[in-house]
Amino acid sequence: MHDKHAIKQHVQAQFGQNAEKYVSSPGHAHGSDLALAVEWLQPTSHDVALDIATGGGHVAKTLAPFVHSVTVTDLTENMLETARNHLTESGVQNAQYVLADAEELPFLHHSFDIVTCRIAPHHFPHPDAFIREVARVLRPNGRFLLIDNVAPDDKSLADFVNLVETIRDPSHVECLSVIQWRRLLEEQGFTITQDNVRKKTYLLQSWVDRMAPTDAHRLAVSSMLLHAPLDIKKDFEVVIQDETVLSFATNEWIALAKKP
Repeated sequence: MHDKHAIKQHVQAQFGQNAEKYVSSPGHAHGSDLALAVEWLQPTSHDVALDIATGGGHVAKTLAPFVHSVTVTDLTENMLETARNHLTESGVQNAQYVLADAEELPFLHHSFDIVTCRIAPHHFPHPDAFIREVARVLRPNGRFLLIDNVAPDDKSLADFVNLVETIRDPSHVECLSVIQWRRLLEEQGFTITQDNVRKKTYLLQSWVDRMAPTDAHRLAVSSMLLHAPLDIKKDFEVVIQDETVLSFATNEWIALAKKP
């Protein structure tokens, strides 16, 4: 069992001190999945949207011009303030900002037409509670866009990527597999209407620098990738030059789910 409160305090500490990095991170700010979000969700001026665990606020910023309003939430006050500054400076005027726990959303049933959550659920100790809350606050026929890093189905590969993630970022909980996510969505009555798995490549140095708490953590992550068995290096597309890990890749899942 995960100690829910300890994990969430860890998340707040990690993201509170690294908030600005998430606004400027190229992978978060300019991912092609942002354009895909608009294409798949087809937002309209009547839609009321909710962005959960907003991070740098990139999804909310992308959706804001298309929707009636967007409620921007995060567990971490400094992160949410940073996102608010980013959106306000970008000219977004139809957003509200609410400190909120993804697993205990402070909203009434059937409050939103669209819910989004991008590159955050691997920090949630109880993803089943998160999906249950999404289903609760969505209106009938509401759309939910989930984007997150996912683990391979193979347990040894999944264990490896989750261990690397945890060493690099102590607030990491678990990357689920697509099969696990599908099960959680289906249990809450969602129908997945579109989904896509794609490889996402990380430059190791900037990736570890963004969250690793110490040089020892950076060295441990680099060493794990450098000395990993061949099948792991192949699956994660580890690129090594002069005994230095330059990059590696993991899978990201993008899924559009509809509530009945």
